[in-house]
Amino acid sequence: MADLPAAVPRRVSLDDCVTFGHARDLDAAGRAQLADALRGLKPWRKGPFRLFGVQIDAEWRSDLKWARIAPHVDLDGAHVLDVGCGNGYYGWRMLEAGAASVTGIDPSLLFVLQHAAVAYYADDPRNLVLPLTLEDVEPGRTFDTVFSMGVVYHRRDPAAHIRALARHAHRDTVVVLESLVVDGSPIECPDRYARMPNVHLIPDVATLAGWLGAAGFATVRLVDRSVTTSAEQRSTPWMTYQSLADALDPADPTRTVEGYPAPERAVMIASR
Repeated sequence: MADLPAAVPRRVSLDDCVTFGHARDLDAAGRAQLADALRGLKPWRKGPFRLFGVQIDAEWRSDLKWARIAPHVDLDGAHVLDVGCGNGYYGWRMLEAGAASVTGIDPSLLFVLQHAAVAYYADDPRNLVLPLTLEDVEPGRTFDTVFSMGVVYHRRDPAAHIRALARHAHRDTVVVLESLVVDGSPIECPDRYARMPNVHLIPDVATLAGWLGAAGFATVRLVDRSVTTSAEQRSTPWMTYQSLADALDPADPTRTVEGYPAPERAVMIASR
């Protein structure tokens, strides 16, 4: 962080590739210094970003997921809570969609620092990322929209996670829940799923809807269901570890290396 060069962006774009500055806003030495500093914060999981011509090609093409979600939520003037926000990529996209503020929480200090590196050039305090879990945030402030994307299956008690989301939802709050899903019945993963060690249970859509209903949400809609492909999740120079291609059975890419169904994700939108 101390190695980030000072610069003022003359261009800001919060579209698919979140961009601050032109390449010409920094000289070659400054861009090299910036690239080295940003590489010091690897691995970058969510993106893409472009800072003064330095392209951060993250593991996830998060713009593709956002394109599936954005048509179904109205964020105009909304105050948003983004649980498990990672490095804040989606927060910038939420501002582009009209959100008044985004409070992102994620316990990973690396992701918090990645956001801080981007925000160093943004001069925009509306997208905040704090090193907290949902349990650290006391209910009280009311949010208009609450996002939980890619979190619920990492929780040992996923229904409790959804009840915790509900404690931050007033009568008109919309909750956007995105999760891995399977057909049929939920599957428990006692060891690993797609090489991930911290996946405890993958629900089916009906189970997700049931958890939301039990937490007090009267209206629950499935707005998207998509198979994850290597066009969306892959290893890159900014995330050089194993990714989706390494997690699938080479003889049958419809299964993971552990024999489970390959990753498929659903987006549910719920309200009281």
